[in-house]
Amino acid sequence: MKRDVAITINGERHEATVDHRLLLVDFIRENAALTGTHQGCGYEGRCGMCTIIVDGVAVKSCLMLAVQADGCQVLTIEGLARGDTLHPLQHAFWEKHGLQCGFCTPGMLMTAYEYLKDPDPSEEAIREGLKGVLCRCTGYVGIVDAVKQAIATLEAMPAAERAKWFPL
Repeated sequence: MKRDVAITINGERHEATVDHRLLLVDFIRENAALTGTHQGCGYEGRCGMCTIIVDGVAVKSCLMLAVQADGCQVLTIEGLARGDTLHPLQHAFWEKHGLQCGFCTPGMLMTAYEYLKDPDPSEEAIREGLKGVLCRCTGYVGIVDAVKQAIATLEAMPAAERAKWFPL
């Protein structure tokens, strides 16, 4: 069974006729040709590497159908930066060595993105929020430090400038 969908990804509208069983991760990678969203657990929702933002909420795109995202606003890793300027979270990951092989990094960044709106989460809350994304390389220390740095950077910005980094 086929269905028409229109999904806005990183500010660009993508329309297609898709099988009603097509997963959102596959729509993003195949139809929108955005390959930064990774899939690592065989579509079981266990690794968190496919995490994206749908209408302002972090979701695992391997557990969501493309038809469920019809009419939604989606933000992927490709939509975080502003031109050549890295998002403060991306910059903090680079500075604090929050990545190694990079395979889980998109999922980590998109999961952490949702937590950036809390001005003062505890380290425990950050760790709890990130535990749904598996990383076999870093041990999470650099990742947690990067999230804390990004929060501090964003909090130091004037509200109007900070709001530019949160399109959804």
